[in-house]
Amino acid sequence: MKKIIWTYGLAAGFISTIGYMVMLLDGGTNFDEGMENGMIYGFASMIAAFSLIFVATIKYRKKNGGVLSFGKAFLIGLYISLIASTVYVGVWLFNYYNFYPDFADKYAAYQIEQMEKEGEPRAEIEAEREKMAEFAEHYKNPLFAGIVTYTEILPLSLVISLISAAILQRKDNSPSLT
Repeated sequence: MKKIIWTYGLAAGFISTIGYMVMLLDGGTNFDEGMENGMIYGFASMIAAFSLIFVATIKYRKKNGGVLSFGKAFLIGLYISLIASTVYVGVWLFNYYNFYPDFADKYAAYQIEQMEKEGEPRAEIEAEREKMAEFAEHYKNPLFAGIVTYTEILPLSLVISLISAAILQRKDNSPSLT
């Protein structure tokens, strides 16, 4: 089981990073252009990555004679999720601190610009500006940045793990001796 979890967890982790790598590259020097499609790229790569939970669970079930409990199936998904999410967070933090140290500031400016385009009231924009400035300051702390980044990916992976476990569980159909 460990080999399956590590193999698929690492693969899912690297696939999941493709979304934000494309977003960062897509924007080039224009941050706004990259952000426009960022959610699409990000969620598409995460869903592609976490489809490997299904593949790994099926592979494990086959090795186990076609039998797999919900709990064991969920654990497979959970472990893959944790490994993949950790890769995602690690790669993001490496890129952030080495190549995009102004990301939080640019993201804050982008959010404010979006609010202005939508015609939000001045008071709300100013409140958001203060909130985003505080966020950008906190984001300089690697622990804070890591936790925020985990919240981007881990919830989706846990939902997919639950769905996978519910769909792929199989009870032992052999006749009982009692």
